[in-house]
Amino acid sequence: MSSLKHYRVGTDGRFKLSRIDPGDTPFQLDDEATERVRLDALAEELDELQNLLHAEGRRKLLLVLQGMDTSGKDGTIRWVFSRTSPLGVRVAAFKAPTEEEKARDFLWRCHAVVPRAGEIAVWNRSHYEDVLVPVVEGWIDKAETQRRYAQINDFERLLAETGTTLVKCMLHISKNEQRGRLQARIDTPGKQWKFSMGDLAVREKWDDYQRAYGKALAATSTAHAPWYVIPADSKRQRNLMVARLLVKTLKDMKIATPPGDPALKGLQVV
Repeated sequence: MSSLKHYRVGTDGRFKLSRIDPGDTPFQLDDEATERVRLDALAEELDELQNLLHAEGRRKLLLVLQGMDTSGKDGTIRWVFSRTSPLGVRVAAFKAPTEEEKARDFLWRCHAVVPRAGEIAVWNRSHYEDVLVPVVEGWIDKAETQRRYAQINDFERLLAETGTTLVKCMLHISKNEQRGRLQARIDTPGKQWKFSMGDLAVREKWDDYQRAYGKALAATSTAHAPWYVIPADSKRQRNLMVARLLVKTLKDMKIATPPGDPALKGLQVV
């Protein structure tokens, strides 16, 4: 697990996204088949740990997934939780704010989808969209951006202090790899529904988004809610890293099996 430390964003505010290579493969195994076997084993281990979390019924885990288009948020969820009971995992996808949501503070829509006791919640995009898109588009100034960073840190501290363990992963894809994945969507009839012309408009502002991501990660990686930058050019490596991180996090929580009912001792089912 020590390899994960390199990808954890520090809390000193000096992080540079350019230091992480999107093509890194720190957990590369002998071949694709071996990697898939390892991922299956991690997925099963994650299912067992989720069962313990549910049985304990007290603490929660929130996984935040952020990343540029095609970085693989959906694919990560599909593979990492492939063995986990859907009863114990809840996914929330954050789209552009509705008029109802825009009429309130930017964190308002987040409170309704935080994990319940004993539950893992996964956010496919998140409240961090509100310090990315508005920054790049110039809808908020530097002062408002800094206020939002502080409000996010306070919000996540509230979650941590009320029993939620936060894991935040930025799926870091290269511009060249994104080009290939977007082109594949265009060229494959069965995948064209995934493509939007808006994806190209966002791609034109690639450097602006990289800067916005770097600043947001540096300002909001804290001891109670750390960021991890996950190299995402390799889909299998991406999935392995997120799965290993979640398994490690749940193990570190030291979730104990709830004690049995004393009345069951010696009970025989007939």
